[in-house]
Amino acid sequence: MWIKYNANPVANRVEDCAIRAVAVALDISWEYAFDLIAKNAKEMGNVMHSNAVFGSVLRQHGFKRFIVPNSCPDCYSLIDFCMDNPEGVYVVGLDSHVVAVIDGNYIDTWDSGNEIPIYYWKEIENGI
Repeated sequence: MWIKYNANPVANRVEDCAIRAVAVALDISWEYAFDLIAKNAKEMGNVMHSNAVFGSVLRQHGFKRFIVPNSCPDCYSLIDFCMDNPEGVYVVGLDSHVVAVIDGNYIDTWDSGNEIPIYYWKEIENGI
């Protein structure tokens, strides 16, 4: 189920999906998520929305990355992922978007439920 939510302090809806997803998944403010990702981006010499950069923040906070099986790449949606994962905290990578999923609900500024998941980060240990 989609839960409409925008952690961005000025309600921007573009270019900060990694920050919003990390903030929701770690249960922290958008500003703190921004700072964590910016610190790693600077240290890594990369941009904040890079999978490697925001992924490093998730890894540091107890998440592990997995690939979505390629059994039906055009028919398995984020909604399907949520139904298959009714418990837990995830950050799911879509084609050009990232979204937090908590206990089977995807939390986003727009209804991204029909998008196709490619990979996901799953909280293995409670990190913060």
